[in-house]
Formats: sequence, structure tokens, C-alpha cells
Amino acid sequence: MKIEIDKYSGFCFGVVYAIEMAEIELKKNKSLLCLGDIVHNDREIKRLNDLGLKIIDHQQLKHYKNCKVLIRAHGEPPETYELALQNNLELLDASCPVVLKLQHNIKEGYKTAIKKNGQIVVYGKEGHAEVEGLLGQIRGDAVLISGVSDLEKLDFNKPIYMYSQTTKSPKDYREIKLEIEKKRSELGLNDPLEFVVHDTLCRQVSGREPQLKKFALSNDVIVFVSGKKSSNGRMLYNSCKLENERSFFISEVKELKKEWFTGANSIGICGATSTPLWLMEEVEKELAKIST
Repeated sequence: MKIEIDKYSGFCFGVVYAIEMAEIELKKNKSLLCLGDIVHNDREIKRLNDLGLKIIDHQQLKHYKNCKVLIRAHGEPPETYELALQNNLELLDASCPVVLKLQHNIKEGYKTAIKKNGQIVVYGKEGHAEVEGLLGQIRGDAVLISGVSDLEKLDFNKPIYMYSQTTKSPKDYREIKLEIEKKRSELGLNDPLEFVVHDTLCRQVSGREPQLKKFALSNDVIVFVSGKKSSNGRMLYNSCKLENERSFFISEVKELKKEWFTGANSIGICGATSTPLWLMEEVEKELAKIST
């Protein structure tokens, strides 16, 4: 049986940068605080915990002073940096450059929205770290939507300036755009300057979806490896499932089931931008045992 790992799967550059920064610091000092999960993968977090990484939340951060804290790739709202100054915290900032650019753009776009009595709309997952960082740039003065079903929250008579969490699906973002255009058109509102959709999706992430669809079709069975908390993982897995019904989501090797592979001649292993290569290689080794 042929077993292959998708060569495009695994950590995006933002996650690679954050983990490398953590590992360098841990080699020097054997311990490091990280604000929130450095990556949405429990196995990778366990590996880093064993090296001395301690995950803390925003509430716990308030009680730390005079120490180092890692900021993960998702980025943070301004309040976190203000607290760091107050508590003399040294921040190791691994915020992804794509996220930082989006934070800047949404802050500048907000100025325009205010002048035109418009509304900022953010397409993203409620409570997600990146989304919290984005909303923090404009003190939460935005409409957060998770899909077309949330469009009832909008006032279509007002100008709309739309942004997306960097890891969301391009297809879904496009569907939301088309639905807003349709509703505005029904109201006789067609001024393109009053409905502006900003392209804020990460190309490294969004480019994986069409590639993964091809990968899913080229194998009899797909094993998608991802942490359960990864929104990017869920989105990419769903894309695989649409192309290949025999696609299965796992977070650990022990979740594999032998009956999934009955009659299969090829198995493809792939994962999210938060899935470490070493974990996919573990899955590959276990599948080699199952298939013999």
C-alpha cells in the first residue's frame, strides 16, 4: 500500500517562527511563559511543556512582573502591551507579520469608517486569539460574523468595510461578499466605495485549500491530522471531506481505526498549519504497521 505525507502540510511560517523563538529561549533559560497556546496542537504543546514552556492566560498575566513572556503568532490587542509596560514584562513578540499588517489595516480602516458613519465587519471565529487581537485595535467597535447566517447583524444602509481572520476559507469569504452585494443591490445601494472588502487572508494558508483538494482526490483514504481546537484544521479537513468521503480527522495516532483502510491502495496524510511534521510521521509509521 502506498502511504504519503502531503509535502505542503505542516506549520506555516508564523508558527515556525514562534516555536523557534521559544526553543531558543528554552535552551538558554530552561523555562518560559507563553501567553495562550503557542499552537493549536496538544501534542506539540506537550513537547514544549516538557522543555519548560508554561502556558498562561490573560488573567494570570496580570500577576507576573519582571519576567519574559512569549507572544504567539496570533497577535495581541494593545492592552497586552500596556500591561507589559506596567509590570515590566519583557515580551518576546512572535506575532505573525501577516497578522500585524492586518491589525494595522483595520485600525486605519476604522478611521475611514467613522468619518463615513460606516461599520467595520470582521469575519472570524468568536473568541479566537487572532480575532480578539483584531477587535482590540478598535476597542471592539465592529460587527463580528461567523458566516452568512450572521448577516442579519448588519445595517445594510450604512457603508460596510469588511476584513477576515487570516486563516478563514476564501470560498466562504467570497460567499459572504456576494450575499452582502445582493442585499445592498436589493436596497438600490451600488456605490463600490461604500462596500469595501479587504483581502486579508494569508496566502500561505488559503493556498493550501485548493492543493489539499487535489491531494484528497489522489488517494483512496485521507488521514487529516490536527488539534481539535484548530479552526484552520477544521476548515481544511472539511475541504478534504468534500472531495473524498473517506477522509478521517485525528489528533493522535491512537485514534486510527484499521477498518478505515479496508480495500485501500493509497493513504494520504495531511494536516493543518498547526500540525507538526513529526506527528504526521508518527501516523505514517503506525499506518505502515496497520497495512502489513
